Amino acid sequence: MSLHDKQLFYGTTTLGEKGQVVIPAEARESMKLKKGEKLLVFSMGKGMLAFSKLENLAKFEKHMTERLEAIRKAVKNAK
Repeated sequence: MSLHDKQLFYGTTTLGEKGQVVIPAEARESMKLKKGEKLLVFSMGKGMLAFSKLENLAKFEKHMTERLEAIRKAVKNAK
């Protein structure tokens, strides 16, 4: 199952006085988030944010490194 097959809407949340956001319980359970866990916060364009578990950064880095190697090979072979 790909990432796009599992896109879900978990509801709404409100930005608190100190800039805090409560992630809905269903989303926390689905992502297996624990109290105190570090999350990465990404801008997804104007007015959109995305959260990711810090541990996913290593997976993303590996994926991008593999893609970069494939691109380098294709460019080298095209010369």
